[in-house]
Amino acid sequence: MLLHPALHASHAGIWLATASETRAVSRAEAIRVAAETPVILLNAPLVGQRLGYAELSGLDLLELFAFLHPARFAVPTPAGLARAVDLSPPDRDEDVASFLLEAAAALLAVTEGGWPEREGAWMAAASLQRLRWPWAPAVLERLRKPEQAERWLFTRLPDWEEAAPRPAPRAVAIEPGEAETRLATLTGAGAEARPGQRAYAAAASAAFAPRAVRDAPNLVLAQAGTGIGKTLGYLAPAATWAEKAGGVVWISTFTKALQRQLGHETRRLHPDPVLHRERIVTRKGRENYLCLLNLEDALQGGFAGRAAVLAQLVARWGAYTRDGDMVGGDLPGWLTTLFRRNGSVALTDRRGECVYAGCPHYRKCFIERAARASAEADIVIANHALVMVNAARGRELASRPTRYVFDEGHHLFDAADAMFGVALTGTEGIELRRWIMGPEATGRGRRRGLQARLLDVGSYDEAGNQAIVAAIDAARALPSDGWLARLAEGQPFGPIEQLLAAVRGLTYARAEQPGDAGYGLETELAEPTPALIEAAAACGQALDALVRPLNALGRRLEAVLAEAPDWMDAPARARIEGAIASIGWRAETVAAWLALLARIGGPADPDFVDWLAVERAEGREYDVGLHRRWLDPTRPFAEVVLKPAHGVLVTSATLTAGGDWGHAEARAGAPHLGRPATHFEAPSPFDYSAQAEVLIVTDVPRGDLGALANAYARLIAAADGGTLGLFTAIRRLRAVHGRIADRLARDGLPLHAQHVDPIDTGTLVDIFRDDPNASLLGTDALRDGVDVPGHSLRLVVMEGVPWPKPTVLHAARKLASGGSGYDDRIVRARLAQAFGRLIRTGSDRGAFVLLSAAMPSRLLIAFPAGVPIVRVTLDEAIARVTQRLSTAARVRHGALA
Repeated sequence: MLLHPALHASHAGIWLATASETRAVSRAEAIRVAAETPVILLNAPLVGQRLGYAELSGLDLLELFAFLHPARFAVPTPAGLARAVDLSPPDRDEDVASFLLEAAAALLAVTEGGWPEREGAWMAAASLQRLRWPWAPAVLERLRKPEQAERWLFTRLPDWEEAAPRPAPRAVAIEPGEAETRLATLTGAGAEARPGQRAYAAAASAAFAPRAVRDAPNLVLAQAGTGIGKTLGYLAPAATWAEKAGGVVWISTFTKALQRQLGHETRRLHPDPVLHRERIVTRKGRENYLCLLNLEDALQGGFAGRAAVLAQLVARWGAYTRDGDMVGGDLPGWLTTLFRRNGSVALTDRRGECVYAGCPHYRKCFIERAARASAEADIVIANHALVMVNAARGRELASRPTRYVFDEGHHLFDAADAMFGVALTGTEGIELRRWIMGPEATGRGRRRGLQARLLDVGSYDEAGNQAIVAAIDAARALPSDGWLARLAEGQPFGPIEQLLAAVRGLTYARAEQPGDAGYGLETELAEPTPALIEAAAACGQALDALVRPLNALGRRLEAVLAEAPDWMDAPARARIEGAIASIGWRAETVAAWLALLARIGGPADPDFVDWLAVERAEGREYDVGLHRRWLDPTRPFAEVVLKPAHGVLVTSATLTAGGDWGHAEARAGAPHLGRPATHFEAPSPFDYSAQAEVLIVTDVPRGDLGALANAYARLIAAADGGTLGLFTAIRRLRAVHGRIADRLARDGLPLHAQHVDPIDTGTLVDIFRDDPNASLLGTDALRDGVDVPGHSLRLVVMEGVPWPKPTVLHAARKLASGGSGYDDRIVRARLAQAFGRLIRTGSDRGAFVLLSAAMPSRLLIAFPAGVPIVRVTLDEAIARVTQRLSTAARVRHGALA
């Protein structure tokens, strides 16, 4: 029996429970008890934040759950944990502490029955005990040491298998009515008739017709209002074409939430889980997957302290995971936040240091398995960034898809903007240095430099070895550890740090304003000073000395491949091919830096926008450098993604939001193609006039944080929770949360907040969805891509008109795109996306509140036709929200009781 007390802290109070009693305690007493004896708690970082005791640790039930049930998810709240362990949830905050004792006993009792995750547990627990994991003694005393050695992660995982190259897809057409018939099969015999969905499926079929002209794909732009059912609407023709043509369709999303949703929706195509896994594959960038070589290094001493505990828990998960996806897959998002993300990044391949076939775990690699599975699949669920990276960097050419569906297509412009941008910054420079040079001085871990990764090539090919040595020597000019401090002290080292120092000085001289809030500074790259021009010239010479040996090394590796020496087996060939791709990517990056430097003191390029920036957070600098973006990033997107494709469907509920079809075409890259796009639109079937209303509050003074916080608190209380609060500034979000969280919690209305709670955004949304009385505050990430149907989200409150930030890049695009009309289109699109969070099903009811007396009437067309829009005082808004939502909430709660 566990003899430890349990501690629970919320905005409503603090309670301590033992086997005999539960009592309210002060913050000081709770900290004293937690410092003197291990306590059982739920989510230590969150409890520590509420106590003001950041170093709080103890027996965290979430860590125990992750050990006992790897690759399973539980909402990290008392109610969520209760469901996961089959207990009754606590009714009141003061009952939670005693519930935690009950939950601990229930979790530990799992070891006594038919526990499906038993294999590997004893060995992992023994390792965790050596690391002084608080739960280890309690776990080990309930486990019997296996008579035979357990299979560990690296032997448990199966090898992937090579397959013959897939033939090119056949030229087939989807016959009239064929997609609609498939759609009827997917929706089922008793499904409600949806004419809009059938029309959508028929229109989407045009993207799968055979291409008639090179570089001119069949491009379909399809706007489907919320409730049309566009997911099944495009899955029907996509699956039909894949089966008839023997090809693969890549369905790309912008958010991980929609990727997860698509994973569930595609089960209608293949209800059998084995077949579903073969025919439907989810792909993400390699930095999302667990790297087995990095994990092995962590388990063998590369990690220490809490990071080592995380490595053991991740190893447990690695043996049971579906696909090794650490970001949005079946690794609970809350697990890494329990460790303050200490070590989790080092368990993935974020630096591009993969040695491919040179890795002892290559045949079990999650990344390689996903790549090979996607080559044989019918449907690949990817994301915009991965699609663009694969296309731009020439990856997986043999299995390049010819058909794409871009869901959340209104984000294509932003995704292309990020993908094709250039940043010559200290952070980027030091990452390149580490990739080339490997560990320096006391560097820990597996990080290997270019010479170590290509040791056999260097010993075989003298010219290749000389290129490696020259690249390493040139990389010494790149920023090194401590570069930010040296810039601040006025002592930069080397030509690139000298450039960054000049950038920093000029940015502060031109962009700093009295009383600024300590956030990022930027200034247009115009009228450079002589000091900046001189520094850019020296930096250009240093980078030119680097790019030359990188290009030479790439050529030598290609020559070695062609020579095929005796020592080059299939794994060595695969490793060298991977090295060629990685070196080519870095060489292209340095070449782009050189092009950006040529702009300093030279003529501006009308295709690009260039600026200088000092990145800061609350006054603390974290990066400095030069930036370049395409004025129209859909130009490179059209070249590398659209033109090679045969058919593309771009779809969204808000594709034309903020503008017309011309605006939608421009944001998707259609003007850069030789063939015009096809348009389709299906309005939402929802009765917005009855289901929702828009309230524009006219008496909350702009800039008055007290009044803003009071408005949020009163509106959340009027709706009895269920509120999504959207902010355009993190500082105001934190200020409002700090003023109202305790007040609402005392009324039984939990308030969670992005940028405040030490919980990842996806888990915050899960918590919000799970509790109809909870509310959630957030910024841009919550304005789009959050799907919370039903009663849990019944009120959306925006702090003001979401005007775009007046950055250098925005100013240039505004000037090129029609002045104030450009701003209006952005705001209307943001309002449409935010309103789209509110009504997700035909039975939803809700209100959308905008706290801005200055809301221009011309922007109101952002909202769906028919929805009532009224300007009211805050008191009137409270009354309307109460009338619309609170009565319905009480009736619903009574029905559920």
